[in-house]
Amino acid sequence: QVQLVESGGGLVQAGGSLRLSCAASGRTDNIFTVGWFRQAPGKERTFVARIAWSTGSTLYANSVKGRFTISRDNVKNTIDLQMNSLKSEDTAVYYCAAAKTPGRYEAWGQGTQVTVSS
Repeated sequence: QVQLVESGGGLVQAGGSLRLSCAASGRTDNIFTVGWFRQAPGKERTFVARIAWSTGSTLYANSVKGRFTISRDNVKNTIDLQMNSLKSEDTAVYYCAAAKTPGRYEAWGQGTQVTVSS
């Protein structure tokens, strides 16, 4: 079983940057992909980005493409999300999640709040 803990959220002005980090522990050898998701108030949780644990290949939601960058450190077992040019619509609770098989995210962190003021 994998445990995930997010950090790095906070309050930032529009146009600013934040870097989120997700620390993975436990059975990290079972990880296939790690994804970042977000949930805005009153809305469903949506996909933001994901990275393949072994190859490092990435995928982004159209809404963040060109502004966010996901990366991982297989030695430290951390997955970062660098967020630039933040917009008010990026305000949400951000979660990292791990999948052992493609698309099946079974381990989730507790979330970290990102608030972008306009």
